[in-house]
Amino acid sequence: MKKILIVWIVWISVLPVWGQFDARFLDKTLRFDYIHGGDRQHEYFLFTELVEEPYWGGSKVSLIDDNGYGNLQFKLFDAETGELIYSRGYCTLFTEWQREDEATRISRGYPESLVFPFPKNKVRLEIYSRGRDGKMNKKYEQAIDPADYAIRKNRSVYPMFEVHYTGRSDQRVDIVLLSEGYSEGQRAKFEKDCAYFADELFRYSPFKENKHRFNIRGVWVPSEDEGITLPGEHVWRNTALGAKFYTFGSERYQMIDNFQRVRDVAASAPYDYIYVLSNTQKYGGGGIYNFYGIGATDHPDRTGKVHVHEFGHVLLGLGDEYVGGVESDEFYPLDVEPWEANLTTLKDFERKAWSKMVESGLPVPTPAIRENKKKVGVYEGGGYVSKGVYRPWMNCMMNNLHTIDEFCPVCKKAISDMIDFHCR
Repeated sequence: MKKILIVWIVWISVLPVWGQFDARFLDKTLRFDYIHGGDRQHEYFLFTELVEEPYWGGSKVSLIDDNGYGNLQFKLFDAETGELIYSRGYCTLFTEWQREDEATRISRGYPESLVFPFPKNKVRLEIYSRGRDGKMNKKYEQAIDPADYAIRKNRSVYPMFEVHYTGRSDQRVDIVLLSEGYSEGQRAKFEKDCAYFADELFRYSPFKENKHRFNIRGVWVPSEDEGITLPGEHVWRNTALGAKFYTFGSERYQMIDNFQRVRDVAASAPYDYIYVLSNTQKYGGGGIYNFYGIGATDHPDRTGKVHVHEFGHVLLGLGDEYVGGVESDEFYPLDVEPWEANLTTLKDFERKAWSKMVESGLPVPTPAIRENKKKVGVYEGGGYVSKGVYRPWMNCMMNNLHTIDEFCPVCKKAISDMIDFHCR
């Protein structure tokens, strides 16, 4: 009798939340397209269009994002009552470019977009950007009428197939895999690469323990040319999504500038997260929180690890824990606590869940000695810099892909918490 009562109480408590979605939203997506532009000192959001998409793949319960992740955040308010009805944190390629030296000399713009459940009534969209002091500042506001006749219907429907299906999308983490650099006759190869992605993801904890809480689908779009563009080697290919290596001058950094094109293709399936499989042997990839990830499919070594590492960035913005590439405070100002779950400058460390996982008596900062190899601590070196930024584990999948085959306990907890957020 007691068990039945508990289940009934839980069900009653969930009912109002489900009712909130049904009262405010339709079971499809509204996409807000814009150009994100500026330079090191300036940031602009220039609206381009609204797009209706056929599926809503996200949670119908976790509507408000309280995770605190991301360099950007958008909020959706009911126009009549002013009530916050949906929000998400995210990052973009533009915010990464702003930290590049080029941003001190020129202005640049990138096509970006936001997605949210299709509102039944008029809403107000607000976009916030995190300043150097770590605080969010409102940068943009726009009224949206879902009855606007100018809302474009996305009719870019591409073949979709299931790779790993366990249940309804609103109660799962839904990943959509997109093909890039596969020629017309290579669909079978793409399907095989999708299966490999799933196998590799579920080989690592805590993904393997949560395998039943994921859906993975593939969307097939052939490219005119096989392979990926390599600007630094004067190799240019005509591909479906326009992926290229040498992003920001980094040979291994593979990304796509036009995110709206990525969204057009991804809309063929319900999804929470987008990951692109690029048909190349060249080592490299990239991943940006709540934006998209991309990884090479045919590198003879570490292909699976690259996928899993990059998806860690995409799922919840886990920070890179390795050192190298930059030695400045542009990425992580040393007087501000990073928002990433696995990085700290010790400015506000006590507020992180990680701080509760350091055993009593262990020094903070923690010496990187053999006795501490499997202890959660605060080890100096992370976020690309050797001094002032700290990581929780001596060696983790977010640090070293050559010899390490596991996420640290801090990353595992953060991943598990994000999976719970989507699957409520």
